[in-house]
Amino acid sequence: MVLSMLLDATVRPYSHFLSAWLRRPVHLLVVSGLFGLFLAGSGNAFVAGLLTIALVALFAIVSNAKYKMLGEPLLFSDLALLAALFRHPRFYFTAISPGQRVALTVAPFVLLAALAKLFVAQAQPHLIGIVLLLASAMLLVVLLRTMLRRGVASIPDADADVQRHGLIATLLLYWLRWRATADPGASPSLVAREFGLDGPPRLVLVVQCESFADPVELTGDAGLALAGLDAARALAWRWGDLAVSGFGAYTMRTEYGVLFGRSEEALGFRRYDPFLTAHGETSYALPARLRDYGYRSLFVHPHDMRFYGRDRLMPAIGFHRLIGEDSFPPVPAGSRYVDDGTLGDSLAGLVNEAVEPTLIYAVTMENHGPWSKDRLTGALGGIDSYMRHLRSSDAMLSGLIDRLRHTGQPAMLVFFGDHRPSIPGITEPGGPRHTPYVVLRFAASGEIVTGENQRIDLTPDDLHRTILDCMRAEEG
Repeated sequence: MVLSMLLDATVRPYSHFLSAWLRRPVHLLVVSGLFGLFLAGSGNAFVAGLLTIALVALFAIVSNAKYKMLGEPLLFSDLALLAALFRHPRFYFTAISPGQRVALTVAPFVLLAALAKLFVAQAQPHLIGIVLLLASAMLLVVLLRTMLRRGVASIPDADADVQRHGLIATLLLYWLRWRATADPGASPSLVAREFGLDGPPRLVLVVQCESFADPVELTGDAGLALAGLDAARALAWRWGDLAVSGFGAYTMRTEYGVLFGRSEEALGFRRYDPFLTAHGETSYALPARLRDYGYRSLFVHPHDMRFYGRDRLMPAIGFHRLIGEDSFPPVPAGSRYVDDGTLGDSLAGLVNEAVEPTLIYAVTMENHGPWSKDRLTGALGGIDSYMRHLRSSDAMLSGLIDRLRHTGQPAMLVFFGDHRPSIPGITEPGGPRHTPYVVLRFAASGEIVTGENQRIDLTPDDLHRTILDCMRAEEG
């Protein structure tokens, strides 16, 4: 027990071993229940204790690794990604070394063989394990219900709660808070006189760009400035910093905010992975709100649409057509993802085909990490590898601006980064997290409507509302 609590105390952000008295009963009951479970299965107290400590250590190690890379501890919503690990192994395993892949493959078989050899056939230890498991589970349920009634961990603050209650207690409390969160009421409908149907843009192109950030802000090197981004800011109707909550990952948080317009405060404990409960909030989605006004909506993502359940969610929120990786040519040898140049050409084709009011929402993939080496040349990477892909995204932005100038109809381009990259030694958690965004408006004549070219820093849900405000604004 003492060893398991010492392990829990090593979880970042660190807390003193004796400082968080409230975490002790939850932690001890969970550890007792795990020991009972393993004892019931093996009949061997030594094996049960070893497996229990190993599992606590695994959670601590994974949480600390995540904190080091992404700046937040392990969360209950991360456990939902275990299914994705088996469904999309290439997406995860290509980011680790060959030796680590072999170890992960061999370890389960070694463990099963060892358990079979150490199995104890006598009934008594198995029965003791069952009793210990049931007693710990019942006491844990009572304790957690009491804590919830007393308002423990009632406001999402993962860092503070891990320090205060420990990792295991926080995982359980946050999961219960998440389960208790009710779906919101239906979103208010847009009405014709409010929406300004006499003159909204007939073509709305939203591009969510993977790991797109201003390299001058990341490095302080003015020589890395992006020409396309600088030009877009000069022409923009609105531009500024987008205050995304994730760092180095969690694309779905930014994507959800822009698509659904729901703030983190409104989401509560759903904020950590809002896609898990998105089917209860479909009326808030941008394509659902525009559908009644004749807009046809397309979702474009050159990756497996089953990731984050987009294949089911996007049709449910009003997208008429999904364009996934099967619609793009195979990636070149040595590359992992469809490049942004190819994606930009596809988007330009969809723009050409749009003859009715159309919303196109695109999510890029080229600049997804890791950037430990260049994917084509094999050279050492870091910032150089990142910049090569970032410039491809920047060129796509410039190309889309040029294309939208020649649509012959009012149009709008929204371009933003989903989160900053996590590149050890270059960009690490703990500092700013914002990414750039630009909103450009195009008149039917091809003129770019800059308006006051206002810099306004936004959150993703603010950007959702800005899109609607832009569509209601007068042209000219």
